[in-house]
Amino acid sequence: MNLKGKTVLVTGGAKRIGREIAMEFARRGVNVLIHYHRSEGKAESLAKTLQRMKVRCESFQANLFDQTETKEMARRILKRVGCVDVLVNNASVFYKTPFKEVRESDWDGFLSVHLKAPFFLAQALAPAMKKRGAGRIINIADWSGLRPGRDYLPYCVSKGALITMTEALAKILAPEVLVTAVCPGPVLAPIDLSRKERAGVAKKTLVGRWGDPKDVARMTVFLAEQDFVTGSYHLVDGGEILRG
Repeated sequence: MNLKGKTVLVTGGAKRIGREIAMEFARRGVNVLIHYHRSEGKAESLAKTLQRMKVRCESFQANLFDQTETKEMARRILKRVGCVDVLVNNASVFYKTPFKEVRESDWDGFLSVHLKAPFFLAQALAPAMKKRGAGRIINIADWSGLRPGRDYLPYCVSKGALITMTEALAKILAPEVLVTAVCPGPVLAPIDLSRKERAGVAKKTLVGRWGDPKDVARMTVFLAEQDFVTGSYHLVDGGEILRG
């Protein structure tokens, strides 16, 4: 897909990895729609930055825990801009959930943001992609969806399910819409991780260091450009999974 002049929606696009993804698309001349939940100030600031890069940029608020809001946002986007060419399901929730402390609300939250919202956005936006004859859906999963961690069970399971849904949607939406997943490893350290713990994580990678959100952004844009890649997941983990 030639991306110049196309439109991408990045959920959770106001900060962290989402911001880098939005920036990378804008560098390719792509118009960017930024979804945010509570980060209105950051979303508006990023929109102004991207507009200075001579691309169209708008922000849309929705709480992806609530699928009524998710669907309403999709309706507003279709009414406002028409077809979205690329959907990047990046919005994420991450926190520790030791086995004995997991609550039903934890499951509800992780599955709502990581699985339900990506599905309903795909359901709402993919028909216009198919009608136009081309589209991309890229789900930002996690390498731990393949190798789950012991204290993050609902998170890992929801990311694993997102990888499975990627494969299923690739079958359902072919041949016009290509669906892939990116599985980051250590690119952003949790705020509660000590310096020693960060060093330990770095040693687990084959490259001996942490990655950068830009690495994920570049892979995401790369997949959006491809015309013969679908139903696959792509690790951006410095080889950590081979030692995990």
